[in-house]
Amino acid sequence: MSRKLLVWLHVVSSTGWMMMALALFVVVNHALTTPGRLVAFEVATLLDVQVLQFMATTSAFSGLMLSGLTAWGYFRHWWVLAKVAITFSQLYAGIFVLSPNLHPGGSPLLLRVGSLLMASALACQVWLSVAKPFKRTPWAAPRKPKTAPPWGFALCLAVPAFDYALGQNLLGVPLPAVSALVAAGYPIVRAVRLRSHSRETAHSS
Repeated sequence: MSRKLLVWLHVVSSTGWMMMALALFVVVNHALTTPGRLVAFEVATLLDVQVLQFMATTSAFSGLMLSGLTAWGYFRHWWVLAKVAITFSQLYAGIFVLSPNLHPGGSPLLLRVGSLLMASALACQVWLSVAKPFKRTPWAAPRKPKTAPPWGFALCLAVPAFDYALGQNLLGVPLPAVSALVAAGYPIVRAVRLRSHSRETAHSS
């Protein structure tokens, strides 16, 4: 059940991320084409800081942990690897390109194109998840790694909620601190476990 709930969280947050990117495009386009655009930019910033960023980090975190906690892995399948690359590209573009331009003096081209590309990239990720195209990568081991126990998925469900509460209480905005630490640290733990398991298998044979 906890695994299904983590899948549900990933689907909901990914959908929310895409919808917020489309909403951001609509608000930004309105701000760029009508008088009194300062208020519209304030709405765009509010959507970005309070909703879109949290949806984005939760989607990225839940997706990475579903890969790491299951037999899919990070590098076994091209479609998973493509989703990871797209996710990090979107996060980079959102943090360092789109958000800094959410003001009347920002680049209209970057605001319009950036928000549309973000929504389009998310739609592409949905297709990758459903179609699962391409074969396995050359780095895929013949034997599938084991799926983590249910408590591992349950812990991952609690991380975004903890981050949201922590960020709101400390800074007034969601802060993905624990999500970033877990998402960055777990691949190391996973790699060590897989290497130890391979050694044990080689010795036993």
